[in-house]
Amino acid sequence: MLLKDFLEKDLVDIRPEPAKDWRDALQQAAGKLIEHKYILPGYINEIIANVEKNGPYIVIVPGVAMPHAMAESENVLGTAIGFAKFPQPVIFDSDDPDKQAQLFFTLAAKDPKQHLQNIGDLSDMLMTEGLIDKLLAVNSVDDFKALIDAGS
Repeated sequence: MLLKDFLEKDLVDIRPEPAKDWRDALQQAAGKLIEHKYILPGYINEIIANVEKNGPYIVIVPGVAMPHAMAESENVLGTAIGFAKFPQPVIFDSDDPDKQAQLFFTLAAKDPKQHLQNIGDLSDMLMTEGLIDKLLAVNSVDDFKALIDAGS
């Protein structure tokens, strides 16, 4: 997986306004996946329910969230990953400063194998030295394009 895949599928969303809270952030972060019919709105409700039940497990490292629900969800219509960036960190747990994110990679997969592949591909990409910091510095789709053009 490469950053250009997000751009080519129109799955990049640089949010101009801060989210009201983490639930609002999850709704907004999934917007491109809904727009392009990869998921139905009910999928976001499943993600929110999972976070309410299990805590903010979707914050994989400080600054980065990987929202997802079960791969077998009837609310998933196709396999894709959407990228959204918020201008300010979204707090998931006020008692844990590491449980915040500005970068949201929302996963949708039609089956468990694709789901695990998405998680693996995304994890590999995010381990690229300096990539998270570069994504945090992005403030527009043009900035995102410039990051790709620079070879990240």
